[in-house]
This record gives sequence, C-alpha cells and structure tokens, in this order.
Amino acid sequence: MNTNFDKVVDRFHTNSAKWDGISNDYGRDVIALSVADMDLRAPQVLVDKMVEMARHGIYGYTELFPPYYDAVEGWFQRRYDWNINREWIVFCPRIVQAVSLILQNFIQEGDKVLVHTPSYAPITNAVTVNRRTLVESPLVLKNGRYEIDFEDTEAKMRGGVKILLLCSPHNPTGRVWTKEELWRLGELCLKYNVLLVSDDIHADFIHGDRQHTIVASLSDQLAQQSIICTSPGKAFNLASLEIANIIIPNETYRARFKESLIQAGIHNPTFFAVPALEIAYTCCDDWLNSLKSYIDDNLSFTKEFFKGNFPKIKLIEPEGTYLVWMDCRDWSPNENVLKHWILEEAKVNVSFGSSFGKKYEGFIRLNLATPRTLLHEGLNRIAQVYKKIAQ
Repeated sequence: MNTNFDKVVDRFHTNSAKWDGISNDYGRDVIALSVADMDLRAPQVLVDKMVEMARHGIYGYTELFPPYYDAVEGWFQRRYDWNINREWIVFCPRIVQAVSLILQNFIQEGDKVLVHTPSYAPITNAVTVNRRTLVESPLVLKNGRYEIDFEDTEAKMRGGVKILLLCSPHNPTGRVWTKEELWRLGELCLKYNVLLVSDDIHADFIHGDRQHTIVASLSDQLAQQSIICTSPGKAFNLASLEIANIIIPNETYRARFKESLIQAGIHNPTFFAVPALEIAYTCCDDWLNSLKSYIDDNLSFTKEFFKGNFPKIKLIEPEGTYLVWMDCRDWSPNENVLKHWILEEAKVNVSFGSSFGKKYEGFIRLNLATPRTLLHEGLNRIAQVYKKIAQ
C-alpha cells in the first residue's frame, strides 16, 4: 500500500486551526506540533471517495442507512472483539458535542462531574460552561507512569458525583487503562450510581503489546451504566467531517440522548461524513496498520532524540495515542518562559500544560502524527535553544 507518510503537505490557507491559527501571530516559519490532528494524508481510497462525492454536485440532506450501521458494527467486532447491536449506535457530529448534551440533559445545574487530571480542555470546559460542578481527581505519576488514585476517586464519588468523564486512552498522558483498572472504575460507578461516559476517540492508537478495552464490553451490567463515545476522526484524520458514533446500550439513556439531539436541532449527517466513515471502517485496515507503525517509529525517534539532547526534560512514554506528555519543570516550571523559548525562539508550537489544568504548568504535549522531517526539524530547533540556555 502506497502511504507516503513522509510527504510534507502544505496546510496553510486551508483554515487549519493548527497551522493557519498560529501563523497569524508568529509567522509561517513556525512548525506546529500541537493540535491533535495529523499532518498525514487520509487513505487514498478515502480521498478518491470524497472527490467522487464532491463531483456529484448536489449536496442535499442525508440520512443513515444500513451500510453505515454495518460498517460501525463490523469495526468494533473486528478491531475490539465487541459485538454491539445496531440500535445502540447513535450518530452525533462531535464527541464534545455529545458530552455537552449528556451534561445538559442527564443531570442538573450544580451536579458534580468527575474527571481525572490532567484533562483534555474541551471536556473540562464542557462541564463548567454548562454550569455543572467540575470535580478533579489527579492522576498520580509513579516511576514515569500515570495511575488512577482509586481512593481519591471513590471519595469524590461518595461525595455525590453524578457522571464520570473517562478518557480512554488518556489524553494527554497516553495511558492505556488495563482491564483491571477499568473493572475497578466500573465497580465504583455501579456502587455509587455514577454514569460512566467514556471518550474512546484515541482507541485506534495503542503501542506495543497493550490492548485497548472498551469499558462497556466488560459486563452487561456495566454496559447499562456506560455511554461510549467513538469516532473515526483521529484514526483517519477526518475531524472536520463531523461524525461520531455514540454507543448507548441502555435503552432509557439512549432515548434521552436521542431526544436531546432533536431538542438541539441536530439531524442529518453532512454529505461527506457517512461515505468517509464507511470507506474508513471497511477498506482501510492495512493503511491504519501502516500508519501506526509510522507513528511508533516517530515515537522511537523522539525518545532517542530526547535522551541525547534534553537531559532536563522527562518524556512520559505513551502507551497509546499519537501524543507525548513531557515534564519540563527541571528546565523551567514557568510556562511563560517555556513559551518564549519554544514558541518565540525555536519557532515550534506545542500544547502547553496549563491548558490541561492549572497544576500542569511546566508540562507540554507534543503531537507525533507528522512527517518525520517536520518532527526532526521541530525537535532540532528546540534543542538549539535548549543548548543555548544551558551555556
């Protein structure tokens, strides 16, 4: 399969949040290793399908038909050994949108919502902007690996938490939760009647011999207490096509969520969304396997580069995602200083730690889903500034 992931694609003037956004403030010579979309082209068979659809020339209302449900069912059975019923599958444009609708319609203003921090900012923002009470349970960093503090999690749940927003695999730390960890979380949710809403959008990127487990697949009882949020957006770089699969086994929850979609005026997928998903989920397994190998190689390259060039930066090795979480506090705990060195002097944009929680100033998140030449150039630029500061 011809993937050509090494090809650098110019993303300027495409309304790119990642590239056009930063260039407006810092110029076009900035390398963007920040926003979690890929600088790698989608599979050619998918691109060809989008071109075919564009040439049709009539972009009217669309609907969901059996091939969509067949594709989603087949994907979860093939990739995750999870047999789902098609009535569980509910279309929603975006996962963050789905989370907001759940917050708005399943609990009341002021009710408590638990997240494990550091946390993906749009998810935590969804809690606060919808006037629900954000409850944080910080992950514990032990021997270079983040772990859930189950005692703290249970204490918070005991205090009246209504929803747990789980990120699985975890963004930004890259943790892939084990079956044992998920069982333990699930048991707590059942014990305290907490709705478990799991964002599994990074599930297709798992490193080494680890495996992603969908928490709802562990038991029928836990499935009835869970809402699983999925999308082909990360795996196939389709974020702006706006399609997510919200898997809701519980009939009551499913009916309530469908009603919330109607109340919000959400219906009919975009013209390109369903054909893209159907191609991605039925024709692109080999492409995805090649992509994962490429990102694994980018991770290996990054780890070796850091060993030789950044003795004061601790790279938290990811078990999943195409992101890397790094502790820069020994270089500088001050985020403004890090921004000056990395963004203004090195001309590299990364995601800075405070966006994942105020306590994480001094951390950065790096996106590895980019051609290796861009990754190498970005790291070299930061290394030059690092060496200059060390002198």
